[in-house]
Amino acid sequence: MKTDIETRIDIEKLVNTFYNKAKTDELIGYIFEERLAGKWEHHLPTMYSFWASILLGEASYRGNVMIKHIELNKSVSLKKESFQNVGKTLFIQNIDDLFEGNVAEEAKNERL
Repeated sequence: MKTDIETRIDIEKLVNTFYNKAKTDELIGYIFEERLAGKWEHHLPTMYSFWASILLGEASYRGNVMIKHIELNKSVSLKKESFQNVGKTLFIQNIDDLFEGNVAEEAKNERL
């Protein structure tokens, strides 16, 4: 039985599972291999804090995700279909595979 996203452990499960899928995706996998190789130890805790701040009300994230994606786009040239794939397919499907409930629905509406 699926549960809602309720704890930081749930956030870590959500983020880790998403990135494991994203790293092997045909449209966006290369981005993670090029940009985050050797940096996962820093990146993942940042993403845990980002999502915990949004979904659980923690005040643990300090930063601006949009600026990071704009900077990334300057060097990688992200395509519209790449964002659609992440947002509509991988991210939402990942949530649906793992969780159900009000916070899970909120997470799907908060995707970037």
